Amino acid sequence: MTAQPKRRVVVAPSVLAADFGGLREEIGAVTKAGADWLHFDIMDGHFVPNISFGPQVVAAMRPHSALPFDVHLMITPVDPFVAAFAEAGADHMLIHPEAGPHPHRTLQLIRSHGKRAGVVLSPGTPVESIAWLLELADSVLVMSVNPGFGGQQFLSSQLPKIAALRRMIDETGRPIALAVDGGITPHTAALVLAAGADTLVAGTSVFGAPDRVAAIAALRGPTG
Repeated sequence: MTAQPKRRVVVAPSVLAADFGGLREEIGAVTKAGADWLHFDIMDGHFVPNISFGPQVVAAMRPHSALPFDVHLMITPVDPFVAAFAEAGADHMLIHPEAGPHPHRTLQLIRSHGKRAGVVLSPGTPVESIAWLLELADSVLVMSVNPGFGGQQFLSSQLPKIAALRRMIDETGRPIALAVDGGITPHTAALVLAAGADTLVAGTSVFGAPDRVAAIAALRGPTG
């Protein structure tokens, strides 16, 4: 695989892997440890087979970190909830093309609230599905596990998809973040960064580490 130009690596710890009994303290700890964003997985038990939390939790955590809140909306229909998460303090909102009949309109809706909009590709979602959405996207998130649960094993089949998206994004000339979420460890982080990603969403490898500063640094790599 051809090496990609060096980009600054953004690390976004996934709150789904935090200790929910002390969520405020957990968010404060990874903020101080050097995280760039905080990633919130919003699951409705319908679009994915799990339920996590809603806008009330996002709003409750907002005063405890100045980091951007990167909110992954695994819900359908998604449009009726965009305003609530915007008001709760989300800075970025990401949707799946399959989560509604008109993803282009949903991205417009997110941006109308002054928020960064993103699209998410599940392992079985082809890159072609977002070709006509990139004009409205501030970020693209590749799921390297099936959405709905934390702690899954990384799917190496997604590496060619990351490389293809890197080429698509570069052709736009726009500063679109290319993120990867699922099974991210220092080893798999190196693989996805080499494929062209610039943003790492990591749950257990950060929140499950005794030293969060070292864990975040290890994801960025030796020169990150």
